[in-house]
Amino acid sequence: MPNDSPISRRDFLKVGVGATSTAAISASAVNFIPSRAFGANDRVRVAICGLHGRGQDHIRSYSKIPNAQIAALCDIDDSVLRQRLNEMEKMGLPKPAAYVDIRKLLEDKSIDAISIATPNSWHTLMAVWACQAGKDVYVEKPCSHNLWEGKQLVRAAQTYGRMVQHGTQSRSLPAVREAIASLQQGVAGDLYLSRGLCFKWRDTIGYAPVEAVPPGVHYDLWKGPAPNHAFTRNRFHYNWHWFWWYGNGDLGNQGVHQIDIARWGLGVGFPNKISAVGGHFMFKDDQETPNTLNCAYEFDMPDGSRRMLEFEVRHWISNHEAEIGAAPHLHPIAAHPRLGPGAGTNNTVGNIFYGSKGYLAIGAGGEDSFKTVLGPDHQPGPQGHEPGSDVLHFSNFIDCVISRKKADLRAPAEEAHASCALIHLANASYRLGRTIYFNPDTQEVINDEEADLLLSDADRGYRSPFIVPENV
Repeated sequence: MPNDSPISRRDFLKVGVGATSTAAISASAVNFIPSRAFGANDRVRVAICGLHGRGQDHIRSYSKIPNAQIAALCDIDDSVLRQRLNEMEKMGLPKPAAYVDIRKLLEDKSIDAISIATPNSWHTLMAVWACQAGKDVYVEKPCSHNLWEGKQLVRAAQTYGRMVQHGTQSRSLPAVREAIASLQQGVAGDLYLSRGLCFKWRDTIGYAPVEAVPPGVHYDLWKGPAPNHAFTRNRFHYNWHWFWWYGNGDLGNQGVHQIDIARWGLGVGFPNKISAVGGHFMFKDDQETPNTLNCAYEFDMPDGSRRMLEFEVRHWISNHEAEIGAAPHLHPIAAHPRLGPGAGTNNTVGNIFYGSKGYLAIGAGGEDSFKTVLGPDHQPGPQGHEPGSDVLHFSNFIDCVISRKKADLRAPAEEAHASCALIHLANASYRLGRTIYFNPDTQEVINDEEADLLLSDADRGYRSPFIVPENV
């Protein structure tokens, strides 16, 4: 498609303070032409890319959506690819095509959309390539590995008229949507602060020696944009999250969901000022990213007021703030391991919003719930609990692929980029050991060349041919 979208560069850059909703509405004016017309009985043919962890959830979710078909699977690990094909056969699903190289998959004209669940370092590149190939995109969080990549993804979605949905599935949970609507209606009064919590019990990853690449692993494709390096188990399945070349730490892993909700509920776009302190405490191992991190953001509002967002990552024994995570009746502690992603009630993951009338906590009583506490006497206010599932978010994506109504996407590229920018800015502040000042209108760092380097493609060291295009 030519670069003549009705969205101007100014429209895109104005997704900063107080303008995210306007930018998203402007973007919806693009004529999002489908690669093919969908009839009443047609199903969207989806290819799932990256199958080891989260990709397995993608398979389960799409298999439950009547107007979607899993038409292809793609993974660089032959054993994982075979395992997922066997699982789909046992589920009674039609046999999909199988690919190792995403570039070959994108040549398949029968594929309508791709669903990306690879390491973070691949997210933007795969998504941009897919947009250029005329495919719609569901991309897991975070949508980008640095600030510059996020800008490129937004431009690609707009330039090629594609539906791009971000994997921040909390935006489709009924209780979370109800909580945000309550905040927008003033249940907690005038908001001045939101707080995101990511307290997950994470054990040490230890040290992993260099070893031979496992049979059937196409390691050059796995590395993709990252530099050449020897293989170790700690830089492969899942633990890649804790290395800067591939992941963004727990701030960009679990934390991206809560930081997205924190920004959404507070009603802000890009910040003016960012500061983060922390470190890799308690454990000595291969991990590069911090396991404890305190982040603070300031936002200048159009009316001259200011709002603040705080985010905290903890990795070990902790308390339950605002009773978030303290729900043994919903998640019996005996049913969960003490450590790791399934730690259940040992984790405290949620959001708190503070206003002139009181506070609202999302996750108090379970992931699908919220409560409000009002007044100096802490009187109970509105609360909600309505079970949801990941399928709702995938279904929203499929519905929009068919309808071509970008305004109906619950996590479009513009909103995804604004939330992921908070992750990249905080990580840059932590790594440099200083506050970063930011222009939300131009999305540029102010007078800090080192921060600009960390946030741009220049620091990425992309390996040819795995390069996010400059011109999209």
